[in-house]
Parts: sequence; structure tokens; C-alpha cells
Amino acid sequence: MAKAKTERRLKDNEAQAVARTIRVSPQKLNLVAAMIRGKKVERALADLEFSRKRIAGTVRKTLESAIANAENNHDLDVDSLIVSEAYVGKSIVMKRFHARGRGRASRIEKPFAHLTIVVREVEEKGEAA
Repeated sequence: MAKAKTERRLKDNEAQAVARTIRVSPQKLNLVAAMIRGKKVERALADLEFSRKRIAGTVRKTLESAIANAENNHDLDVDSLIVSEAYVGKSIVMKRFHARGRGRASRIEKPFAHLTIVVREVEEKGEAA
């Protein structure tokens, strides 16, 4: 006897994609995530394409994955999708040491982050005849 299937946490008009253990600090990743929150997906993709931030390419891949999940898994219309949520979480922190003068050492922390992007299908409004 199999375990009962868990309820879907998202609504029927939403899809998500998660990128885990991205090699960037959560603070820097949140700057790029804030840039796309609430925008239509084609506008968000264009903004990420021309962003000068190093991590923008990874965020773009995650957004494209969320769009593909919406289209293939949930039969949502790609043209009416918006980025409803884009949030960042902490992951592990690698600790390294850097040799300093007089036989001392300094700690170097290399943080990682998680990124979750949720896209939602919205109805087009203002189609007056």
C-alpha cells in the first residue's frame, strides 16, 4: 500500500522551479531576484539577458525552467505568465583559511544560496470592444 499523494502547495494557475546550491551569496542573488519580481516573463527574461551581474545567467535558466514547467506540466499559457514570487534562501557556507602575515590566518567564507521562482498565469484585462 503506497503512501497517499501530498496536496499541491501551489495553486492550479502556478508553476515553480528551484535552483539549489548556487555559488553566490544570498544577498547578491536577492538583488537579481528583486529585479524580476512581479514582471511579465518576457520582460524578466530580457532584463536578465542584459544584466551585468554574473549570476543573472543562472537566474535566467531557472526562470526558463519555471516557464517550461508551466507549459508542459500544468498546461498554462506562456504569453500570460508573470513572475509572482522569486525568493532566496541560505544554503551551506564553505569555510576556508587565508594565510596572513606573522603566521596568522584569516577566515574566508564562501556562501551558497537557493533560488525559488514561481510563475503565475494571469487573465489579460482591458480587451474592450
